[in-house]
Amino acid sequence: MKRFAVALVVLLAACAVMAAGAANAADFPKKRVTYNICFNPGGESDITARIQEAALKKNLGVDVSIQYKIGGGGALCWSELVQSPPDGYTIAGHNLPHTILQPMEMGDAGYKTLELKQVYMFEATPNVLMVRKDSPFNTLKEFVEYAKKNPAGMITVGGSGSSSANDLGVAELNKAAGIKLSYVPFGGTGSAVPALLGGHVTALMSYSPMVIQYRDKFKFLAIASEKRMEVIPDVPTFKEQGYDIVEGAYRGVAAPPGTPDAIVKVLAAAFDKTMKDPEVKKKMDQYGFETLFMGPEESLALVKKKMVEYEQIMKELGRVKK
Repeated sequence: MKRFAVALVVLLAACAVMAAGAANAADFPKKRVTYNICFNPGGESDITARIQEAALKKNLGVDVSIQYKIGGGGALCWSELVQSPPDGYTIAGHNLPHTILQPMEMGDAGYKTLELKQVYMFEATPNVLMVRKDSPFNTLKEFVEYAKKNPAGMITVGGSGSSSANDLGVAELNKAAGIKLSYVPFGGTGSAVPALLGGHVTALMSYSPMVIQYRDKFKFLAIASEKRMEVIPDVPTFKEQGYDIVEGAYRGVAAPPGTPDAIVKVLAAAFDKTMKDPEVKKKMDQYGFETLFMGPEESLALVKKKMVEYEQIMKELGRVKK
């Protein structure tokens, strides 16, 4: 009888939470939504949010405040997100593989991968290896041969954050080519690009939108996609140059754990309408983003699938924290 009473209390409490969530969703949103960006201004996450901003405000019917929470390759932002009130008024851009690799490699990243409540996944960008226009390297072959002839670690390759797609891409190139490049993490693409322009690193492992933006500044040696991208057809893949490397970042938006499904549904519908807005889609294409249209369930399925894949890759690279 006692067990029945306890179970009844738990059931009633759960029903109360669900009812509260539904009630809150009925008039959500009724005030400004804060959209946190976890990397420096000028990077892909920031560019995307600025493209989305006007349409997102229209589709949510309230103001959207884009703010920056920079540090730890995004870990600061995501660790704060999981501590935020689960009311839908604070959301954050999130990236794969970062939100999978950081908890896996750091042990305590301040958040766990599945604590981030998936709202929507809206884009993908493959890694691109690039050097300055005045660099002596014109091909990936020349770059790799130079690395083999010189001391390990002498060539520096910058990128966005640690335990990121850029970090992993350099590690995968090291293994595939039998070389030892030194990876230099920056606070985001927005600060990594000036480092290459200033000659502070030999190369960058960055993303496809940088090809569009810096075509007159850099040479692009290889892209880590299955096939060449239509918007940048002159950039050869790693695969066609003998290295089986397909790597890059997925970007989307997440909410704090415990955010009611009904509120997540409202947010996801607003992002879906935003990403299907013809002007938004046109700009995403122009900037070299591959657009995605994944709602909460599909996004979560992608995260779980990638967790299995990345655990295997990180084990092979010897980078899983024991």
